[in-house]
Amino acid sequence: MFLKLFLGFTLIPLIELYLLITVGSYIGAGTTILIVIITGATGAWLARRQGMSTMLSMRERLNSGQMPAEEMIDAFLILVAGVVLLTPGFLTDVCGITLLIPPARQAIKRWLRRKFDTWIRQGHIEIRHY
Repeated sequence: MFLKLFLGFTLIPLIELYLLITVGSYIGAGTTILIVIITGATGAWLARRQGMSTMLSMRERLNSGQMPAEEMIDAFLILVAGVVLLTPGFLTDVCGITLLIPPARQAIKRWLRRKFDTWIRQGHIEIRHY
């Protein structure tokens, strides 16, 4: 686990730096910085908007006595998208925008469900009822 985190926190910034320098050499530093700022602001706005919608949906499900499991996963993925979009860089922007596209988010949710099911079957996650 440590190796994965180490690689993630070193490789991703290095890739972002490389992409920023490469794109900046083609379109200019000012334009590159402007694109990063615009995508960050737009992404934050979209994440806030989708997050509020998801929270309202969660409240409706709770008020009707249902567990808002799908909405909770959506809220988590939208939160991740917002954080990633506020991180400067093109790779993180693509990842964040992908998480804000509902069909892409549905595919990621299906993958996460399969992963959670595997972890539960293998005993990595234990569910207790109180």
